[in-house]
Amino acid sequence: MRIAYFDCTSGISGDMTLGALIDAGASIDRIQAGVRSMGLGEISITAENIKKYGFRATQVTITHPPEHAHRHLHHIEAMLDKGDISAEARDVAKLIFRNLGEAEAQVHGSTLEKVHFHEVGAIDSIADITGVAIALTELGIERVEASPVPTGGGTIQIAHGRVGVPAPATALLLAGIPIAPSDIQAELTTPTGAAILKTTCKAFGPIPAMKISAIGCGSGTMDLEKQANILRVLIGDSDTAGQPSAGQAAGQFETDQIVITETNVDDSTAEELAWCVDQLFDAGALDVYQTPTVMKKGRSGVKITVLADPSLAATVESVLLSCSSAIGVRSWDARRTKLIRRPHAVETSFGSVQGKCAWLPSSQWRFTPEHESLRQLAAEKKATVHAIRDAATKAFDPAALLPPS
Repeated sequence: MRIAYFDCTSGISGDMTLGALIDAGASIDRIQAGVRSMGLGEISITAENIKKYGFRATQVTITHPPEHAHRHLHHIEAMLDKGDISAEARDVAKLIFRNLGEAEAQVHGSTLEKVHFHEVGAIDSIADITGVAIALTELGIERVEASPVPTGGGTIQIAHGRVGVPAPATALLLAGIPIAPSDIQAELTTPTGAAILKTTCKAFGPIPAMKISAIGCGSGTMDLEKQANILRVLIGDSDTAGQPSAGQAAGQFETDQIVITETNVDDSTAEELAWCVDQLFDAGALDVYQTPTVMKKGRSGVKITVLADPSLAATVESVLLSCSSAIGVRSWDARRTKLIRRPHAVETSFGSVQGKCAWLPSSQWRFTPEHESLRQLAAEKKATVHAIRDAATKAFDPAALLPPS
């Protein structure tokens, strides 16, 4: 699988992303031809080798006749449909603009159809986004991953006045994405950069296992005092030895980044631990489990392990320290690989049974009934959980679900 990993040490913007991909081998001529075909008039895309804080990088410059148009989403989609662009690149670009539009609509209390783009509706932003979509397609990128993203700080001036960093639309687009700390008082991540990550990136964390074949560096326009204002992209192929064939592997797994937090206790009652677990789930933990252990001096104890989204790391630590007898916790980041899952219901003689389907490496769906659904039906129908589970398993038809895309 061909992977592009974005190292967002200095944030991410549209021109930085485009510059990094061109530096990694994407054809600037093909990108310019695709953008020009959208009816944007005389537009020129140039790439120049420069140095930022002593490091070489590619800076992209887009020049075009002056304009003052405020475009809606349907205007930009029509331009993309008009352009001589591959269907795959067109779909990626449309989705980036749609995510931007949804964020802008939410910020301004409008609708996707009515909201109009300001900075990101300008020609250079349209060229950045379309160029990135064309470059990702041309480079054969099948999966995008990235490091946690710094936003910067301070304030910036936008079309609606002065706002704090991250800008409102940027903050919405970064919801659910791990944020890296930064004391730099500048806008490191723009709405365009955030939308590119939200649309294309499947996992955030360390560099994935792959054989690197190309590295590109894209420059931002600012000069930072303490570091190079550069976005680096590492492109490579994952090791598929021992894995299913390419056709089977496509869309087979999902990955994400979590934080694992744990502590050992030997002076809490079972009732107190059960209450602590309830508080952790109420706080948003993905999973909590207890492992019997033997602690110092031969005392029996319990290790509490919590899996959670990285944004909840501090909350989980606070709950553990306040709701158990623990006097310390330990935590670390982890990368999860998961089977693709879908909610699903089957109809049985007892009624509808809710469950979950998982896409297996053997390219087929496996259905597992939810115990709570089984329990409720068993109470209603005066039947056993085993009988309803058996009926639900037999009622499941794998052909009723399409393979994941």
